[in-house]
Amino acid sequence: MFDAKILENSRIVVTGGAGFIGSNLTETLLRLGCEVVVLDNFATGKRENLARFSGHRNFTLTQGDIRNPDDCRKVVDGADFVLHQAALGSVPRSIKDPGTSASVNISGFVNMLHAAVDSRIKRFVYASSSSVYGDCQDSPKVEKRTGIPLSPYALTKSVNEQFAANFHQIYGIDCIGLRYFNVFGRRQDPDGAYAAVIPKFSAALIAHQSPVINGDGSFSRDFTFIDDVVKANILALTADDPAACNTVYNIAGGKETTLNELFSYLREELSVFDREIENILPVYAPERPGDIPHSLADISKAASLLGYIPEYDIRSGLKSTAQWYFQNLANR
Repeated sequence: MFDAKILENSRIVVTGGAGFIGSNLTETLLRLGCEVVVLDNFATGKRENLARFSGHRNFTLTQGDIRNPDDCRKVVDGADFVLHQAALGSVPRSIKDPGTSASVNISGFVNMLHAAVDSRIKRFVYASSSSVYGDCQDSPKVEKRTGIPLSPYALTKSVNEQFAANFHQIYGIDCIGLRYFNVFGRRQDPDGAYAAVIPKFSAALIAHQSPVINGDGSFSRDFTFIDDVVKANILALTADDPAACNTVYNIAGGKETTLNELFSYLREELSVFDREIENILPVYAPERPGDIPHSLADISKAASLLGYIPEYDIRSGLKSTAQWYFQNLANR
């Protein structure tokens, strides 16, 4: 487990802090006694995710864009660490509009890295993605073997990893990349065309509608609960072994769940609050271009070098998540 005292009184920048993962990181860092500076342009993040922190003496919100180098320099000035979560997510969105995904995810990433170098940031921890494995057929996925990216989004994340390694080599900045595997939990947005599967399923079921499963439901994912992702970020910030730095890690639950199983589990958890939900069936649609059929992580590297051991499996994570969605969506 990490030593929270290492971070106490540290000034930490969270880019994309109004988003799902960023706002959960912000909450934990404030609880640990850190000063948190959030940078967000609210393209996908939500102000309500940060509302509870607005009066906190250690919280600062800067509305800005990582594509603007001046905004990046402003927020890192005087900071100790950066947790870079800002990105334009979604494989389908990147296929529809690859230029914007590249601008945000690559140019914005480099702007933040460059600003961090100039401000002598101690460590730059950034969100990568399981999508970098592309057409690699290995199962489970091991960090040292990736394939050809299957979407512009996946390509941007692969390029991020290369830039981080390059900046360490040239400028000496410490960087750690975390390849997230299908993160889920409270505050994940259920709205919009590019919402993730668990919030989309939850919103449909609560509205007594049939969720749409792309494909036959046999595709599988390694789902990771938000609290485990937050813990992984803190572990990356506090790792004191030089061998743990300047590399990438799989951050996942370490177990496979098919989309059909996911639907069944989520329906069961939501039925606790509304019995009508237990009779709803899914509908099936064609597979989406760019989707990876199966995604399972080997998390032994993160366990060995960071001390990362997930505390939640899919069932325990969904129990908490279903309650949050029902409380927040049932009456809208």
